[in-house]
Amino acid sequence: MGAVNHSYTRTMFLAASISLVLLTGACSSDSDASSPATTSASSASSEAGAPAASSTCPTATPDAAATPEWTLDGDSGSISVVGSTDTAAPAVTVDTPFSVAETQVETLTVGDGPVIADDAEVSVCYMGVNGRTGETFDSSFERGAPVDFPLGGVVAGFQKAIAGQTVGSTVAVAVTSADGYASGNPAAGIEPGDSLIFAISILSAS
Repeated sequence: MGAVNHSYTRTMFLAASISLVLLTGACSSDSDASSPATTSASSASSEAGAPAASSTCPTATPDAAATPEWTLDGDSGSISVVGSTDTAAPAVTVDTPFSVAETQVETLTVGDGPVIADDAEVSVCYMGVNGRTGETFDSSFERGAPVDFPLGGVVAGFQKAIAGQTVGSTVAVAVTSADGYASGNPAAGIEPGDSLIFAISILSAS
């Protein structure tokens, strides 16, 4: 697998850190999961013919006075989300413990690019927050670099958030444990049953 290097490594990290049971075409185990703090994102260019993606993710703190673009009451707790902008990272505020019984997707801003197919290769900036603790367990915004991966190689919650959207959109999703990491991931601080929240900026797709 050496030929795919960082892109493959990052795809497998996303797979491992989000779910072991809902992956398609990938195998992993708890011992494969890397710590979000030490796993670097790939900023490799997308497949030939794909729209050019930004090589960075915005890292500035969002405006504290910004109005949430999405608020959601869960089966327990609630969340509010401010999407990312060209210059600022997103913000996810959680009234813990937050959980949902059904994965819910919200388009925060609609991009003017093409519609993303279920099997597309995408480049995104994202942050993941644990609904139980309200803590960020991974963020390409913090690293300042987007992540490239095939939608067919990650879990249902991430697929549901991105497939059918348009390139350039910002999206938030509240993911059930079943669509997320049902078995837990100690390296990421995720326990079995935890609902996850992702704020995503879709840069390109091919």
